[in-house]
Amino acid sequence: MTQRLSPRTIALLTLPPLLWAGNAIVGRLLHDLLPPVLLNFLRWALAFCFLLPLAGPVLRREAGLWRYWPQYALLGLLGIGMYNALQYLALQSSTPINVTLVASGMPVWMLLTGWLFFGVPVSRKQVAGALLSIGGVVLVLARGEWRHVLELRLVAGDLFMILATIAWSLYSWLLLRVREPAGIRADWASFLLAQVAFGVLWSGGFALGEQAMGAISVQWSWSLLAALLYVASGPAIIAFGCWGAGVRAAGPSVASFFVNLTPLFTAVLSSAFLGEAPHAYHAAAFALIVAGIVVSASRR
Repeated sequence: MTQRLSPRTIALLTLPPLLWAGNAIVGRLLHDLLPPVLLNFLRWALAFCFLLPLAGPVLRREAGLWRYWPQYALLGLLGIGMYNALQYLALQSSTPINVTLVASGMPVWMLLTGWLFFGVPVSRKQVAGALLSIGGVVLVLARGEWRHVLELRLVAGDLFMILATIAWSLYSWLLLRVREPAGIRADWASFLLAQVAFGVLWSGGFALGEQAMGAISVQWSWSLLAALLYVASGPAIIAFGCWGAGVRAAGPSVASFFVNLTPLFTAVLSSAFLGEAPHAYHAAAFALIVAGIVVSASRR
């Protein structure tokens, strides 16, 4: 059954897309300065350092986390090691708007994942909401003219983002299935640190593989350090904490529709930082996306 959205839940699920839009902009700005997988590792290594003073006791042997470590290792692989690394890889060959638009196929992947792997039925309202929301995405992708849909071509970055979206769908459903040793989920910082501790190991291993394959050298600067601090705090800690709380309140299927706000936020931020002005069709797309959220979340 779908969940009624409270103002608090709406806020929890709206803030992450805004922060993730900023993450896409920063990832694009840094694509010539830092290898993408290394960027992901540095981001989460910093996030780990930020979270440690807040929730360090969760890593102690007696805390109970290690009893269920395979579950948190899987969450760390899907949500931290894979999703973000694949997104930064996507931004090497695709624009922030395209990357976030491909990610907006999330409602479809979320519904399919829940149905195939977790036995969750799909309602007609959810299907209708998905179609409305994706219609808004396609409208932006077609730049307000449907004839452009026939001219669309996927690049390597788009394919990387499809894989990232599938990984995120699995991650979101598993958030509801993970066990709670010693009430770890009651504290958002502890629950996130439990995932990040394993995610840093995954992303570090992937970064070593990237370096072995001959990645570009890092172009260190104060602006690069500032960007790393942003992606490690806003899109990582704050966004993941809000997303986890929002998913538990509304359910993965409903929450996935809020991901479709990311391209709209990206369009606005692209105008501010990349010189890409928004257009009237962005407003129309926003209306379709919101309509999809409302229809999907409404009670039967």
